[in-house]
Amino acid sequence: MLSNTGNFLLFINIFLSFLIIYNSFKCLKIKNNLIFKNIYQISLLQSTLVLICFFTLTAAFIVSDFSLITVYQNSHSLKPLFYKISGTWGNHEGSLLLWVIILTIFSFLFLIFNKNHSKSYRLYTLIIQNLLILGFLFFIIFNSNPFSSISPIPKEGLGLNPILQDPALAIHPPLLYIGFVGSSIYFSAAMASMISNYFGSLFAQSIKSWVLISWIFQTLGILVGSIWAYYELGWGGFWFWDPVENASLLPWFAMTALLHSLLVLEKRNMLYFWTIILCLMTFTLSVTGTFLVRSGILNSVHTFANDPSRGIYILIFLSLMIFASIYFLFSKYKPTNDLINSNSKETFVLINNWFMMFYLVTVLLGTLYPIFTDAISNNKISVGPPFYNSVIIPVVIVFLFFMAIGPQAKWIKNKFSNLRSTLSILSGAIIINFVIFYFLKSYSLISNLILISSLFLIMSSIFDFFKKSRLSFPRIISHLSFGFLILFIGLNHNFSVEKDFNLKLGEAKKIDNYEFALLDLKLSQENNYKAVVGKLEVNNSNTMKRRILYPEIRIYDNPQTLTYEASIQTSFLGDHYLTMSNIDRSEYYNIKFQHKPLMIWIWISVLLLSFGGFLSLFKNAKNN
Repeated sequence: MLSNTGNFLLFINIFLSFLIIYNSFKCLKIKNNLIFKNIYQISLLQSTLVLICFFTLTAAFIVSDFSLITVYQNSHSLKPLFYKISGTWGNHEGSLLLWVIILTIFSFLFLIFNKNHSKSYRLYTLIIQNLLILGFLFFIIFNSNPFSSISPIPKEGLGLNPILQDPALAIHPPLLYIGFVGSSIYFSAAMASMISNYFGSLFAQSIKSWVLISWIFQTLGILVGSIWAYYELGWGGFWFWDPVENASLLPWFAMTALLHSLLVLEKRNMLYFWTIILCLMTFTLSVTGTFLVRSGILNSVHTFANDPSRGIYILIFLSLMIFASIYFLFSKYKPTNDLINSNSKETFVLINNWFMMFYLVTVLLGTLYPIFTDAISNNKISVGPPFYNSVIIPVVIVFLFFMAIGPQAKWIKNKFSNLRSTLSILSGAIIINFVIFYFLKSYSLISNLILISSLFLIMSSIFDFFKKSRLSFPRIISHLSFGFLILFIGLNHNFSVEKDFNLKLGEAKKIDNYEFALLDLKLSQENNYKAVVGKLEVNNSNTMKRRILYPEIRIYDNPQTLTYEASIQTSFLGDHYLTMSNIDRSEYYNIKFQHKPLMIWIWISVLLLSFGGFLSLFKNAKNN
C-alpha cells in the first residue's frame, strides 16, 4: 500500500514539473497573468505532494513496513522511534528524496518571495530549477527508489548502522542538505539572469537571502557533523580532512566568496561575472560531493552508497550541468571596465575571493588526487592532515590579517587614515601571544603566527564594533567568531595531551603527572544493544583533581557491530576524553586518554559564526 502510494506521488511530481516548465514557457511567450497564477498553484501543489511523499516513507519506517527494501535494509522493529524516523533520511534512497523536497520547496519559495523582481527572470529560474528536480526524480525512480518493494516480506529488518544511531547524525543530513541543495536556487537564478539579462544590484538583492540561508545551514551542518565525529568515532578529533568531510567544505568556500561578491555587486554594481561563476560553482560542487559520496569511489564511514551505476548517473547529470553552465557563461560573457582602487573595500573583497579559491582548489586536489592515482597506477595513497596543514595554515595567517584590515577600508577609495590604530592593535596581539606562550611553555613559529593573526582579527573586530554603526554588527560578529575559531583551534592543537596505554581490572598506572586506575567493569543491557561499561579514575597531580570516567564497549545485534563510546567530561577550560577497547579478548583493555583544552569554545565560535549570518539574513529581509 505505502509502496504504491509513494510511487504514485513520485510520478505525479514528474508530471507537475513538466507542467510547470510548459506553462512557464507559455507565460514567457504570451505574458498572461492567468497562466502565471496557474504556475503558482501548480508549484504549491508540487511542494505539498512531495512532502506527503516523504511523510509516506517516514510512516513506513515508523510502522516498520519491511515490504519496502529501504526500510528492511535500514531499520529494525526494536529500534527506538527517534532513530526509526531519522532512518528515513539516514540512507541513500531516503536522503535523495530529501534532496527533491528541498529543491521543490526552494523553487516555490523563490517564486513567492521575489515578487518585486522581473517576471521573466523568475520564470526562467523556475524552469531551470524544475529541470534539476526532474533530473533527481528520474534518478530516484529508476535507480534509487525508496518505495521499491520486496517479496516475500521479511519478518525483521537488518537495522541501521549503529554509529549512525546518534542524535547529532540524525539532524546532520537535513541541516547539510538545506545548505547543499539550497544552493540550487541561486544556480538556477544565475542561469536565468544570463538568459533574461537581469543583472546588477537587482540580481544581487534577489539571491542574497537565499545565499545566506544556505550558508547558515551549511555551516551548522558541518558543525553538527564535526561534533558527531568528535565524540562518536573515538579518535578525539573534530576534523580529519576525510574526503566526505571535504565534500561538505568545498561548497562552503564558494558560498563564503559569493556572499562577499554580492556585497560589491549590490553596492557598486561590479563583480557580476564573479558572482555568476560562484553561483554556478557552489551547486556544481554540491553535486560533485554527492557523486563522490554515492559512487563508491570514496571509502569513509560517512558514505551512504557503494554503487557504480548510481555514480555514473550523477556523473552524467553533473557533466550536463557543467557544460550548460560553461556554454551560457561564455555566450553571455562581456569584458567589463571595472576600475577598482587598490586601497578600496572592493579590492579586499577580491582578495578574500582569491583566498577562498585557493582553499577550495587545495582541498579539491587533496580529495581527488588519491582517486586519480588509484585509477591510473592502481596505487592507493591517502592525503591527510599533514598535507592540508602544511599548505593551508601559512596562508590562513596572511588571510586573517587581510580579514582584519579589509572591513576598515572604504568603498571606492581609502587613505588608510586608521594606520596608527591598526599598528596599535597588532602590537597588542603580539604581546598577548607571547604572554600565552610564556605561561604555557610551548614555542613554535607557526603557532605564534597563528595566534598573533587570530588575536589581531579579534581585536580589530572589537575595535570595529565600537567604531562602526549597528548596520555592520552582523559582519563584525562573523569576523569576530572566525577569529576566535582559529584562536581556539590553535590553542587546542598546541596544548592537547594524549596518553595511550593498557590496563587490566584493578590495575593503576602513572604516566607523567596523570595516574589512571581501572576500578570496575559492568555489563549493561539497553533496548537495542549490550554494553561493557568501564569505571576509570583519573588523577592529575598538577591540579590535584580526581575524575571518574565511564567509557563503553557496545555490542549491537542488528546488525552485529561493536562500537567504542567515549566518556567525555566537558568544562569551559577543556574536555577530558577517554575511550576503552578490549585487546583480543584478553584481560587487558587499551585506554586512550586525551585532555582537549577549550573544545567547547570551538563549537561556540562556529555557532556565533552562523548567528552572524542569521543577523545578516534578518537585516536583509528587513531592508527588502
